[in-house]
Amino acid sequence: MPNFNYVEELRWRGLLHDITPDAEDTLIKENSVGYLGIDPTADSLHIGHLVGVMIMKHFQRAGHKPIIVVGGATGMIGDPSGKSDERNLLDETVLRQNEEALKKQISHFIDFSGDKALLVNNYDWTKDYSFLNFIRDFGKHITVSYMLSKDSVKQRIQSQVGISFTEFTYQLLQGYDFYHLFNEYNCKFQLGGSDQWGNITTGIELVRRKSSGDAYGITVPLITKADGKKFGKTEKGNIWLDPEKTSPYEFYQFLMNTADEDAERFIKIFSVKGEEIILPLIEEHKAEPHKRLLQKTLAEELTIAVHGEEEYNNAVEASNILFENGTKESLSKLKEKTFIQVFDGVTSFEISRNEITNGINIVELLSEKTKVFPSKGECRRMMKDNGLSINQEKQNNAEYVVTENDLLNNKFILIRKGKKNYSYIIVK
Repeated sequence: MPNFNYVEELRWRGLLHDITPDAEDTLIKENSVGYLGIDPTADSLHIGHLVGVMIMKHFQRAGHKPIIVVGGATGMIGDPSGKSDERNLLDETVLRQNEEALKKQISHFIDFSGDKALLVNNYDWTKDYSFLNFIRDFGKHITVSYMLSKDSVKQRIQSQVGISFTEFTYQLLQGYDFYHLFNEYNCKFQLGGSDQWGNITTGIELVRRKSSGDAYGITVPLITKADGKKFGKTEKGNIWLDPEKTSPYEFYQFLMNTADEDAERFIKIFSVKGEEIILPLIEEHKAEPHKRLLQKTLAEELTIAVHGEEEYNNAVEASNILFENGTKESLSKLKEKTFIQVFDGVTSFEISRNEITNGINIVELLSEKTKVFPSKGECRRMMKDNGLSINQEKQNNAEYVVTENDLLNNKFILIRKGKKNYSYIIVK
């Protein structure tokens, strides 16, 4: 028997949009198999994908078996749902590489050990199907008027771009996935975003007509921020799970900067903590919003899940350096990429390594070699007033000689004038 009512879990978390009749009763009565499709057109998930991953994580927690379907075949065609343009089509080699990368990331949330979950690629059961056989076996079961009635198709037909026959057939191919998984794994459920409802119901129809079986669909709402913008989008683009695309520090900061109104929703969506923990957290946050309890809880749980505890601690340390004045020891632990991201937008200066190797007087370094100060006199006055810090350590000795021992990551020197005026030197 299931561990808990999965649909009720989605409902209180704000993760239920559409559900077919009898789906909830079926999930209550039996341990079921359900699948979620993942687009493999990039070699990393972005944080927006985690909505789908989380509903499958809860599906597994409830005692059901998740199947993640990497859309190798459908990824070669392109889903028109929610898109205004044709997508770039990828070859098999790239799609396979992306599949491996995605499984590694999803494994941080879904347990694939034993037979607890599966990750499959729909290219494997589609590649050898001839066009003639496919339209004979499946095309005759779905009418053109049925396909044209889907909102995703209507919107594209009415747009300036229109829709190609390639993308028009997408719903039939996705329906074939559901039919195949139903027969191969007794998979009765398909889960996805609300924009997938048309594709899901096409699959349910195929299962009913070709196998006389009962299949069900559940969708989650499109997750947006309070300002109406897409969750996971920034001015720089997507927030990726791949640390090479989005550093753990940027990932952590994105979550820490979540608006209070959004944090109340997102903590329910992205945390596995139960209602008995989350609801009191929300009330505590409302009482003292300046403590940012929800943001800290969300950032900790998700950053650890995606990047591990060490990277989470590094991200916290990096934040403390910038916002709460960290130590030289904590600065020295920052990776070069993280250091640059922490001090993004801060004025930087460059000098040659020879200047540092031979040793250089601090006043000369900061006023003549780099122009951190406009004059030696102003530099000395700042030091006399105890307002200058080098690598977060106060420096008031005008005779101090800067050497390679003062370099962070063997490359940087961080300067702070007063409390918040930062700059840094890059040694090349």
